[in-house]
Amino acid sequence: MLDIAKELHRWVGQGRDIAVATVVGVGGSAPRQPGAALAVDGDGAAIGSVSGGCVEGAVYELCRGVLRDGGTVLERFGHSDDDAFAAGLTCGGSIDVLVTPLRPGTPLGAVLAGALAAAAHGEPTALARITEGPAELLGRALLVRPDGSYEGGFGGHRDLDRTVAEEARALLDTGGTGQVLIGERGSRCGRPLTLLVETCAEPPRMIVFGAVDFAAALVAAGKFLGYHVTVCDARPVFATRARFPAADEVVVDWPHRYLAGTAVDGRTVLCVLTHDAKFDVPLLEVALRLPVAFVGAMGSRRTHEDRERRLREAGLTGAELAGLHSPIGLDLGARTPEETALSIAAEIVAARRGGSGASLTGARTPIHHDATRTPRRRIGSAAGM
Repeated sequence: MLDIAKELHRWVGQGRDIAVATVVGVGGSAPRQPGAALAVDGDGAAIGSVSGGCVEGAVYELCRGVLRDGGTVLERFGHSDDDAFAAGLTCGGSIDVLVTPLRPGTPLGAVLAGALAAAAHGEPTALARITEGPAELLGRALLVRPDGSYEGGFGGHRDLDRTVAEEARALLDTGGTGQVLIGERGSRCGRPLTLLVETCAEPPRMIVFGAVDFAAALVAAGKFLGYHVTVCDARPVFATRARFPAADEVVVDWPHRYLAGTAVDGRTVLCVLTHDAKFDVPLLEVALRLPVAFVGAMGSRRTHEDRERRLREAGLTGAELAGLHSPIGLDLGARTPEETALSIAAEIVAARRGGSGASLTGARTPIHHDATRTPRRRIGSAAGM
């Protein structure tokens, strides 16, 4: 639904009656992914798409029916071999479509309108809606903000509200959209639940400083984790697109100068792989004073001690130096660039989610400290509770 937020927000502001159909699940080959939406107003005007054309007419009529009756409808559309004129996906897959009335005067309408307003103005937001579960909860929604605060809820189930807010915030961290599955114990309402979480946010940034041999592997790991990855190095012979084809950007500039002039935020990850004092000391002077999520620097323990001494001489305080992860990475015994990238990525995830980095075998710590990003997750099972 958030993919057509600007136009829908305009419709809400005009006081139109609206029904919104959203793809909440797909099976096999399908033309649109979860989150794709089609909206219809009381005059029959339509915006958006759920299938690229093959079931648009049937979904349009569902929306018209919801506008008349006011209820929420969940419908599955798949390929039909028996009737060439039946609504079906010619690609052979299936889509589940949730159709909801959008009336700002109702509690649900207020939550949906709030999510549309935030998305239309470019504010990071996540919208979680129940797509499978008890009939009375179908379509119920929670609007979640980056600081973890939320509006709406699921029928007074406070623990469920908090659990879903954590899951939604985890997807919001990376700008992802996907399904969340909650087992019976985790749902607090006696039945398993399926939710669609849509987010509106730019992917977080990972900036890798140092076009060294380890950087290409770290770029791949960063992309896997959902980051927008930039490689920066002052040496044009090394900082090339040919060496880092997976990076979103390759920048030739002095690292400290580039960092001082580029946009970062509380989700940004900075990885300093230069382990050369003339590059990393002035860079870390800038990095450790920025409000970013993670600052890590590669090097031996001897390099770290020398680097820390230089940074203290440059005027950094103990509190500022405490924000430096150095030597970067968890102790995996890594040797190759790929193993080293895995150890760095693991430390970044642990820092983001509050994990200890210890083995889960025999541990009594929680499996999920905050919430882990995956496109489709099951929580509240016997293993995870």
